[in-house]
Amino acid sequence: MDFDDLIGLPVKLFSEFPEIKEKWQNRLRYLLVDEYQDTNACQYQVLKLLTGVRGQFTAVGDDDQAIYGWRGADIENLKKLPTEFPNLKVIKLEQNYRSTVTILKAANNVIANNEKLFEKKLWSELGYGDPVYVTTCRDNDAEAEGVIMKLQAHKFEHRGKFKDYAILYRSNHQARTFEEYLRDHRIPYLLSGGKSFFDKAEIKDITAYLRLLTNEDDDPAFIRAATTPKRGIGAATLQVLGTYAGERHVSLFEAAFEEGFAHRVQARQLEPLLEFCQFINRTQDRASKEPAHQVLPDLLKAIDYETYLYDHEEERTAQTRWTNVCDFANWLNKKGEEDGKTLVDLTQSIALINMLDKQVDENYDAVQLSTLHAAKGLEYKHVFLVGVEEGILPHRESLDPGKIEEERRLMYVGITRAQFSLHISYCERRKVAREFVPCEPSRFIDEMGKEDVRFSGGKQATPPDKATGNARLDAMKAMLAGNKP
Repeated sequence: MDFDDLIGLPVKLFSEFPEIKEKWQNRLRYLLVDEYQDTNACQYQVLKLLTGVRGQFTAVGDDDQAIYGWRGADIENLKKLPTEFPNLKVIKLEQNYRSTVTILKAANNVIANNEKLFEKKLWSELGYGDPVYVTTCRDNDAEAEGVIMKLQAHKFEHRGKFKDYAILYRSNHQARTFEEYLRDHRIPYLLSGGKSFFDKAEIKDITAYLRLLTNEDDDPAFIRAATTPKRGIGAATLQVLGTYAGERHVSLFEAAFEEGFAHRVQARQLEPLLEFCQFINRTQDRASKEPAHQVLPDLLKAIDYETYLYDHEEERTAQTRWTNVCDFANWLNKKGEEDGKTLVDLTQSIALINMLDKQVDENYDAVQLSTLHAAKGLEYKHVFLVGVEEGILPHRESLDPGKIEEERRLMYVGITRAQFSLHISYCERRKVAREFVPCEPSRFIDEMGKEDVRFSGGKQATPPDKATGNARLDAMKAMLAGNKP
């Protein structure tokens, strides 16, 4: 059975065998259903069949957080409750214990544009709080850089921790640029709702070569680089090499050049292995002396990674993965030019960051990167809601009237993840497949209203508040002087 069977087969059982249905109705006299807005049609049938005429159940749900229509959840289940269960008693939980008044006002304004199943208005006793900040950015690079700079400044000013901050976005692909800037500034982060750009197989393949250039004794990197793309070095050869290296207590790379190993394999096995090691030696010399942007393109060309991808994947997948490699290479080249670093220098930085990434426990102090769907049910002290543009949020495939309400609920979920501060940003243009396309701010930004919203960048920029600016400057000076503001 799969999960759907566990729902569908009981419906079939109870529908066809009334005596079994009655047995279970008498055994389960009260039901509690959580996240009711996320139930589908079949789950609704289970509820009706189990509760029967007594209808003794409690359903906890929020029609404003119904964001899973794309995977079968049906908001009609909420809509039908009052008519199909006339004795239904509705208890509204309108006090919000998480967010400030300003954040809740923005959320209420946005969701008011949807048809309401149950009227409610969230309120809070946590005080007014900071205004909501909306920033217009030149492009997605400027957006990522701006968010990271603001995050660092805000953390310093408020003596906070990295885990107090979340960067939320509509789609997984938006995380990449933010990951790059976070790594540039050595800011620890955790990513949920998707796979880290740096954990993708193609990025790990190229990183294996870079690690080997930096340290030829890195055995895991040696094995990955020697076999991807394939170059005639088989598993049998590597097994003999591993055994020999273990006996001699040396690395795989060093063992490959020893006479003792040469006597254990045939010439046709040894030749491609030595050719690979000599290639690493030649490239290693360049990687430690020449600028990264001169060495990396030659490395990618020499290993012919692009051809390898197109030979092993469908064209569309190969194109996506090769684009990832090119983006990674461009990032390294740009970083090398800006910082005057060689490929070896850059690889040491990547290795350090990857090592820190693995030291994760429940108290790990890291910025949270997450899709809006994965962030549902969570809360963060300070939220950066990014890429709030037409075509992204709302998504370009959800612009018809039937789907736009779910996108609005997704915006509502994003806003209400924030406890104390909310920063929203969008781009004037966005780089897509190496070309810039013009962008428009999301309609949801207008729907938040102008009151208690501060705009910066672009035409809507709010004139600076001199008193607030001076107070912030005084607070920063006090902190730098070692006094508590």
